[in-house]
Amino acid sequence: MRILIAGITYHPAINGQANFTVNLAEGLAQKGHEVLVVTQSNQGHPYLSGRNGVQIHAIRSISLSIWYPGAYFAPFPGKPAREIFNNFRPDIVHIQDHYPLSRFIFKLARSQNKKVIGTNHFMPENLAPYMHSIAWFQPGFNWLLWRWMLDLFNQLDAVTAPSKTAAEILRREGLTTPVIPVSCGVDLDRFHPDPGLDRQAVLKQYGTNPSQTTFLFVGRVDGEKRIDLLLQAMHQLNRNDLQLIVAGKGAARRGLIKKTKELKLENQVHYPGFVPDNELPELLNSADIFVMPSQAELLSIATLEAMACGRPVLAARAQALPELINNGVNGYLFEDGSVEDLARHMAQMADQHTRWPDMQAASLQKVQAHSLENTLNHYEEIYDNALAVHRSRFKLSGSHQPKRAIRKAPGSNRQ
Repeated sequence: MRILIAGITYHPAINGQANFTVNLAEGLAQKGHEVLVVTQSNQGHPYLSGRNGVQIHAIRSISLSIWYPGAYFAPFPGKPAREIFNNFRPDIVHIQDHYPLSRFIFKLARSQNKKVIGTNHFMPENLAPYMHSIAWFQPGFNWLLWRWMLDLFNQLDAVTAPSKTAAEILRREGLTTPVIPVSCGVDLDRFHPDPGLDRQAVLKQYGTNPSQTTFLFVGRVDGEKRIDLLLQAMHQLNRNDLQLIVAGKGAARRGLIKKTKELKLENQVHYPGFVPDNELPELLNSADIFVMPSQAELLSIATLEAMACGRPVLAARAQALPELINNGVNGYLFEDGSVEDLARHMAQMADQHTRWPDMQAASLQKVQAHSLENTLNHYEEIYDNALAVHRSRFKLSGSHQPKRAIRKAPGSNRQ
């Protein structure tokens, strides 16, 4: 199958949409499909490259770093996108967002009667921390953002969402296209428990204290992740036996480091920055407890990766995170936005050393349903179903034409 995937972000960008798209594209390529990704250039100028069996066409773009570090925008995708599309001749198209590049790819696909699937990674809450100047207009602004997204996604043949919660949000906002919950997936070959790991050596490598109970956050260090709650909870607990690692980069990192110094937590809160992919499983296996305080997660790939490494999880009772945490079984949920409840559960988990093995086993059991293999199989099924409907409708629309005998080459099964 020739699959064209389009979206505003891809490797080497570090965010949920980019990570999902990379895993999907490379996983499909490994399964024998021909996969091409069309995205915006992270270098400004256009380029063609390949990575793990995936062709990558990056379209000329302009930097939006004045608004958000590492953000780009392709203002005129038309001509290059058309050439890429016509040269590749996809069987099916899978868009990852509703922004101009994906909209243009959708129009090209429709003009050639191609089926288009869309995955939604968008929530207005992701933009809220950067919209303080229009807070008074936030409800109306959110409504406009949803209408913009639905204008495109209500024209698609099928829509997927990373969780049941994410699918329900789309229906509630007005999506009429069939929506299918499909987990982002996690590579269980890469992320798994490593009992032979020298945990102390790994923690010392990151300048932390192996004797302290280690809470770990991994992800974009941005406002909607609510890492500020973790700092306030650490300050409130005032316990020298706890430490927090905030791994990642983002717009809020500088402000959080400043806040850490103001709260005199420099010896307990550590900011190692971006952790390379090959080092991430070791860091996850070295932490005692993974923590995700975000209020805008449609699933959370980072939490899935931590669970795959057998970590107990402390997460906010917000959006889709309760789908990953069985409260009191593989971790705990704290009330979204509550520093007091977060601090209480941090102390509770730190003091329950004897319960960690059971929580680790429960995380491992729960994450199996989210394996990347299951995700890839599900998407292959969605593509096949869409193409089957397409072929059926094509036959019906041509039923008035005289029938011709079609000779098929021996052994050929190409659609």
